Formats: sequence, C-alpha cells, structure tokens
Amino acid sequence: MTAEDRAKAANADDDAVELYRLDDQVGFLMRIVNQRHTALFMSRMVAGLTPPQFATLAKLREVGPCSQNRLGRLVYLDAATIKGVVDRLIGRGFVMTADDPLDRRRRAIGLTDSGMTTADQAIEAAKAISAATLEPLSPEEREQIIIMLKKLS
Repeated sequence: MTAEDRAKAANADDDAVELYRLDDQVGFLMRIVNQRHTALFMSRMVAGLTPPQFATLAKLREVGPCSQNRLGRLVYLDAATIKGVVDRLIGRGFVMTADDPLDRRRRAIGLTDSGMTTADQAIEAAKAISAATLEPLSPEEREQIIIMLKKLS
C-alpha cells in the first residue's frame, strides 16, 4: 500500500467516525431516557415494587387471573423470570395461585385483596411517573412518542 493509499484509507476511516455520533444514536438515546425513567420509577413507586413486579400486578389487574405462562407472555418476561417475579409477589401476599377454571391441569395466578389494593395504588403512582418522564414534551409530542414507541415494540 502506498502512502497515498494509506492517507485515503485514513481519511475514509475519519469520515466514517465523523458520520457516527454516539449522541445521535437511537439505542444510546433510548438507554439514557430509560435510565431517567427508571430513576423516577424507583423513587416514586409504591411498596418498593420493581418494574417487572409492577408490570405483573398491573397486567393481572387488567386481565384478571391467568396462567403463569400467559402472564409472562403478556408482560414480555421469559418463563424463569416470571416465575421468580410471581414467587416474590406470592411471598409479599400480593398474588396467589388457584386451580385454573378453564384448565384443571394448570394453576392460575391472581391478585389477593392486598395485591388489588397495591396494584391500584401502583397504577396511580405509575401515571405520575409517566407524566414526569414525558414532562419535557408538549401534549402533542407525548401522544406521538407513545405512537412511535408502539411501532418500535
């Protein structure tokens, strides 16, 4: 390789680096927004719920009792993770298992009275957390970001 070829290659590498600015990359920006949202969530969520625990309670509040497998799919958690989340929520008295009325071979996960109360309180907290996360945006931008995030998910 000649000196001229090496100079061209170096310039091409510089151009590639120049075209890629980390601060303009979607993954990087989403991580920063997620970190901000998670900090708000952890400081404001009731009962020390983690995001997966909250999602589990909120989804059970929405759909009612269901199998652990279905619950995991609904909140986008793998089988091992949803099992751990459910076990911890059972330990805290927020959920219980019972025979699934639709399939006696399965157990259904459902909210206890305490879980129902906690889910309702957590949902109210989550509304405030979402509002705080989206606070820098106009009402129109808030609607648009939700639409765009749904397209990406």
